[in-house]
Amino acid sequence: MSTLEELAFAGDESAFADLAGQYRRELHVHCYRMLASFDDAEDAVQETLLRAWRSLDQYDGRTYFRAWLYRIATNVCLDLTRRQSRRTTAPNDLMWLQPYPDRLLDEVAPPTDQPDAVAVDRETIELAFLIALQALPARQRAALIARDVLGWSAAETAGLLETSVAAANSALQRARATMQQRLPARRADWSAPRPTAEERDVLDRFIDAHQRCDVAAAVAIAAEDLRVSMPPDRMSFAGLTACLPLLERAFGPDRDGEWRLVPTSANRLPAAASYLLRPGDTVWRAFKLDVLRISDGRITEIMTFGYSRFPAFGLADRLTP
Repeated sequence: MSTLEELAFAGDESAFADLAGQYRRELHVHCYRMLASFDDAEDAVQETLLRAWRSLDQYDGRTYFRAWLYRIATNVCLDLTRRQSRRTTAPNDLMWLQPYPDRLLDEVAPPTDQPDAVAVDRETIELAFLIALQALPARQRAALIARDVLGWSAAETAGLLETSVAAANSALQRARATMQQRLPARRADWSAPRPTAEERDVLDRFIDAHQRCDVAAAVAIAAEDLRVSMPPDRMSFAGLTACLPLLERAFGPDRDGEWRLVPTSANRLPAAASYLLRPGDTVWRAFKLDVLRISDGRITEIMTFGYSRFPAFGLADRLTP
């Protein structure tokens, strides 16, 4: 046991904060998977660390400290889910869905008390995966994350959920069946860890089409089954034909101003932050964040979020000429 751990477990609050702080980002990602909200995950981590400090005398020293924190974090998320009665039956019912900046995912580091790193795989952080996760009852969601994301054993998962191994395995089986039904059939390969060169090229063309207000160029990179959704609004559009009025309103002669876009990435997907220069204004002001899902060189889905997400992405609230 290191000196820091000795001090923390002896009740030194500063040492405890330093020790627990090593796991803060990965706990935040864990809570985000459970809740699909960046802000709620932040609240859950705060509550997790507070509960851990208050119950430090209950830590037996035999369980990995990291695993103990994960158990507390999972229970915090389960409590939050119960209080908010979160259930969803369709993607556009996820009113609380928020994107996660890749720049913060990159901060997740290997734990110090175990040799294996916590993977932030594209498949377990993509928005489509998170949306499917939210369809699961909370305990099934926790079981699937523990087994299939964190790689915990059946016994460890049972301990996490404070239930029997048989019950934990049953929850996992039901969760896997539901996920298989709800994940996009065309996404058989979830292995790429970051946007590919092809996806970055499509993102560049997306940005160029917007900045030139070129409807034809935007249509050229869109799939026929393009889907556009705008959490937290329930508004969604399915099919390129249904999405065309959006493009014409954004790019046509009656548009609100001129666009400037900044490339970024969220949930291991290409994204673009849009700024709008309105008539008579002198700066481009933050407007929206588009997260793109791309398949075979075409944009198949755009999830549009408000500019309130910009600070987490390290994006400015305005751009000057």
